[in-house]
Amino acid sequence: MRAIQVSEPWGVDRVEVVERPEPKPGHGQVLVRMKAVSLNYRDLLMVGGVYSRGPAMAGTITPFSDGCGVVEAVGEGVTRVKPGDRVSTLFFQNWTSGRATVEKLTSALGSPIPGAGAELQVFSQEGVSKVPDFLTDEEVSTLACAGLTAWRGLFEDARLEPGDTVVLQGTGGVSIFGLQFAHAAGLRTIVTSSSDAKLERARLLGADHLINYRATPEWSRPVREATGGVGADFIMEVGGAGTIHQSLRAVRIGGHIAIIGVVAGAGEGVNPGVLIGNNAKLQGLSVGSREMFEAMCRAIALHGIRPVVDKVFPFTEVREAFRAMQAGEHFGKIVLTFGA
Repeated sequence: MRAIQVSEPWGVDRVEVVERPEPKPGHGQVLVRMKAVSLNYRDLLMVGGVYSRGPAMAGTITPFSDGCGVVEAVGEGVTRVKPGDRVSTLFFQNWTSGRATVEKLTSALGSPIPGAGAELQVFSQEGVSKVPDFLTDEEVSTLACAGLTAWRGLFEDARLEPGDTVVLQGTGGVSIFGLQFAHAAGLRTIVTSSSDAKLERARLLGADHLINYRATPEWSRPVREATGGVGADFIMEVGGAGTIHQSLRAVRIGGHIAIIGVVAGAGEGVNPGVLIGNNAKLQGLSVGSREMFEAMCRAIALHGIRPVVDKVFPFTEVREAFRAMQAGEHFGKIVLTFGA
């Protein structure tokens, strides 16, 4: 069987498709024939050798946390799924419910556990979940990280209510999921992007207010204007230090900023006095548990939400897919598919 791998000294040009022996499931494990995997910004950092969770990356890794596949075989003691079931991988193999712990957060696919980027892969039975039937394999492959990150930020951590205002930075996977979930929940949505074309696509998905941050670098001002001077209840912060100061100016007193990414790079630190002054909550967010994932899937099924898959590549063109992500060409998700 074929698998995607990347080795030191790392880099997109080091990503390759190789032949490996077919794995076999052990006790409590399932063997899944993968149909599709989706790319996250984390994967780009990983193949670049600048991402590590738990033990330091060394040697060779199999990337990708998010995938859809069909259970091909099960090991002894498996009761959650059976051969023929279509499942999604779960980002954290050991986080089923409850609070995050070191043990749970060091069970992430891709690093330190081999990821889903293979035609056949073994997972813990606790680390897969059945998925809504109406979604395609490509759509299912987007749920485990981007979908769940948006879901947790909006409804597990911030506990937003209909009528609240949320700011969604950019039009990558997490932000577009956030837009879809927020719109379905009756939240007022503000989307930022440097592309008017992408903003128009966001409007068609239900965005209430659109801000081109290249044309308006001080984008906190139109957020304030849209909220009558109050500020946003919630901000999905994907830029990191490069955008956090605008988020702090845009959030309402007592509001919630979910830190989920650093795509805008490093910058100056956060002034604690600003946080104290507006009583805002600044929270780091790393995906979520299986319990959260299953709650999200119930909402997706109830509202008929279709994940936005923007670009699809055969898995043999994995380098081209990563280059598309580097170029910021996508709106929503980039997916790799595994042929028969």
